[in-house]
Amino acid sequence: MAKEESTGPKWIEMPSLPSKKNSSIEAEQDYHDLGERYSQAPVPNHSDDTIIHRASLEDITGISEIMNWISEGDIVIVEMMSMISREIELQTAVSKLQKFVEDEIKGTVFGLGHNRLLLLPPDYGAKKAEIN
Repeated sequence: MAKEESTGPKWIEMPSLPSKKNSSIEAEQDYHDLGERYSQAPVPNHSDDTIIHRASLEDITGISEIMNWISEGDIVIVEMMSMISREIELQTAVSKLQKFVEDEIKGTVFGLGHNRLLLLPPDYGAKKAEIN
């Protein structure tokens, strides 16, 4: 069996990579057009745009960052597979997130399977019927 020789990394064309070949940043350069360099960056284009964050919650210390995102009006998909075996910690994390999202900011929490949550800010949740 012939052994294949590696000639270096194989490059994959990604749509988020800058298309310019000469877009290197020089030392002490004063201006960086980040919109041009990172045209697919996960930031809103307009003030009313929303970012969708994907997070993997390893333990309850990551909850504060998730709460920050959702309170800023962003959508968050939380994967909790690494916490499934730690039932008390998992219940605590889900309870804290649910209380914050649903009770404090009036958003919505959806379960996506048995190991993911979808956290929606108030503008994206199910609309409650108004009583006249």
